[in-house]
Amino acid sequence: MKNDIPAIGIIGGSGLYEMKEVRDATEHKIDTPFGAPSDSLIGGKVSGRQVYFLPRHGRGHRILPHELNHRANIYALRSLNVRWIISVGAVGSLQEKYEPRDVLLPSQFYDRTSHRAAHTFFGEGIAAHIAFAEPISTKLRNLLAESAKSLGVTVHNGGTYVNMDGPAFSTRAESEFNRRNGFDVIGMTNLPEAKLAREAEIAFAVMAMITDYDCWKVEEEAVSAQTVLSHVMANAETAKKVLLNVIPRIPTEPNWPAHYALDSALVTDRKLWPIATVEKLKPILRRFLAD
Repeated sequence: MKNDIPAIGIIGGSGLYEMKEVRDATEHKIDTPFGAPSDSLIGGKVSGRQVYFLPRHGRGHRILPHELNHRANIYALRSLNVRWIISVGAVGSLQEKYEPRDVLLPSQFYDRTSHRAAHTFFGEGIAAHIAFAEPISTKLRNLLAESAKSLGVTVHNGGTYVNMDGPAFSTRAESEFNRRNGFDVIGMTNLPEAKLAREAEIAFAVMAMITDYDCWKVEEEAVSAQTVLSHVMANAETAKKVLLNVIPRIPTEPNWPAHYALDSALVTDRKLWPIATVEKLKPILRRFLAD
């Protein structure tokens, strides 16, 4: 599927793609060399921009964090010429100053996941090592911060997101360890998306929607699915407002640093690239194949 117009991707819950502001909605069932994405993608126009929505956990929330096929999700979006991704997800707060229903826009990640092989597109004859010191697109993060502030949303611009495997929530010992290390929020999904988006030359930012205090705050009820769900609906409404404000402010030309991430990452001499791997990664490597 070839798409010439650079698009915006939104990864998040079902409430997002059901926004009444989405015009000319279409459903896209995409197969990828890495398997099936979490669900069909919903395409449509928002403020005249082409946007694709992906329900991260599938419609009806059927997929656990460790079951997510992040490669298929990001590959599917890239095959539709998505060049900016805003990833919306629930997180626990690790610091007193971040309250439930606040929004934190992470600038850093700490990786506590264990699925390294599933967090890269490369291998099979083509080696690439992306620069990841700054894992989030600063320009996209700042646009989100400006939109949130203009709407009166309590937003924290910057901070460290520690990514755990799940699906169980933290033990109190783990939660205290993460707090002592100065991490700000904890979640189960966004770091693999950020790594793969960087490899796919997509500018990526996260709207971390705070639902609870993890389990470190002993005077509060320890986090449970019920606690989280009680804040999810309010957070979804906040996310919709911010997205509607920020989408028309995202540039139409993909010329940020993230859009050229592979220039300094590809190690293998191009003459040695296996044909089968090139074919598999064509949506990601296309600009290197033009000459």
